[in-house]
Amino acid sequence: MNAITDLVCRRAARADLTRLVELLADDELGRDRDAAGADDPAYEQAYAAIEADRNQLLLVGELQATVIAMLQLTFIPGLSRRGAWRANIESVRVASNLRGRGIGAWLIQRALLQARERGCRIAQLTSDKRRIEAHRFYGRLGFAASHEGFKLALGAHT
Repeated sequence: MNAITDLVCRRAARADLTRLVELLADDELGRDRDAAGADDPAYEQAYAAIEADRNQLLLVGELQATVIAMLQLTFIPGLSRRGAWRANIESVRVASNLRGRGIGAWLIQRALLQARERGCRIAQLTSDKRRIEAHRFYGRLGFAASHEGFKLALGAHT
């Protein structure tokens, strides 16, 4: 079995939600932020909001009917750069036992195809400063560390 040729990319479904939370928590930083298996209505509410927004897309990579990768793609209209639309990529995760096999790159490429189809002229993402391997990964895909990002927590559970 070749993981890349056997992969299927599709829009996430409500039935995938538990698995998506597991993938978010299957990570050195995510395990402190996300509760795999938790029955937290916040995840259900977030999924419903994402699904209802035409500028949001949760993509999953599926191998043998199992979700093994995910990302969230947000389409952002803007005035700068002559009204350029941006594609913001976040929450990129691949199951820890399958990392290093090209699955993340494969899923990012699918996201970039979606972005181009929507007329986006820029793709952007942020990555926690502690994720050194992720920074190398994004660099290999052609992303440049061109900006310094800033975040401000606005409430509990951020």
